[in-house]
Amino acid sequence: MTDLRRDELAAFLRTRRARLRPAEVGLPEGERRRTPGLRRQEVAQLAGMSIDYYIRLEQGRGPHPSRQVLASMARALLLSRDEREYLFRVAGETAPPAGGPSRVVPPGLRHLIDAMTETPAYLVDAAYQVLAWNRLATYFVGDLAAVPDADRNMIRWAFRQPATSSRWTDADTLRFVRSTVADLRAAYGRYPADPAIRELVTELLGTSPRFAQLWAEHDVEERRPIVKRVPHPDLGLLEFECRVLLVPETDQRMIVYVPEPGSPTQAAFRRVAERVGS
Repeated sequence: MTDLRRDELAAFLRTRRARLRPAEVGLPEGERRRTPGLRRQEVAQLAGMSIDYYIRLEQGRGPHPSRQVLASMARALLLSRDEREYLFRVAGETAPPAGGPSRVVPPGLRHLIDAMTETPAYLVDAAYQVLAWNRLATYFVGDLAAVPDADRNMIRWAFRQPATSSRWTDADTLRFVRSTVADLRAAYGRYPADPAIRELVTELLGTSPRFAQLWAEHDVEERRPIVKRVPHPDLGLLEFECRVLLVPETDQRMIVYVPEPGSPTQAAFRRVAERVGS
């Protein structure tokens, strides 16, 4: 435990409360408010604490808040992962590790993926479980609506490929797979209590010598863009940059296949988009 920075904690709570609207936390808007944001009694109610105790925290006085109280306030104020860690830090505590990666798809991200009509895109969590995808992505990852949730995992797909598959002799594919395993290793460290990640790693260590070899190297890194060349049965040879965009507030990744402007691959994507949109 470190020192409680009361003034910083108080200011942080006030600013986080002021940015929230009642509808965001499931409360009615009610009568017109003189100041923006939630009322103090509303935050106290959402956090399950007394209004007097919460007021004293916002005024920079009162007792040292417990870890349980801090966790309750983080939930009530809809804090992001970074904000939650900051709240614990200024309160003189170390934030407990997150239980597991977020698998809730924010509405804005779902709308963004759907709006990318000429670009294949899909969203995965930190363990590469596919959470959402657009229509163009189904030409590469299949119709995931017909696939059980447990089988919608990119890493599991990769290492289920037979050892004789030509993909294992392709340099771009090998770089892609290696970086994915390294990213999974990073998630394994961030979420030590998540059973889904532990089960995935245990399964692949027992079924894939190639995965076991990469895992034993202990590489840890976040994904970087990789150029992929994919022979597609209907579209021919496609070449695009596989761009992995980190979503910090959920620790998710949006994977986008970005063709070079004016390239045959971009033209192929547009043809498919016109066909599925008609």
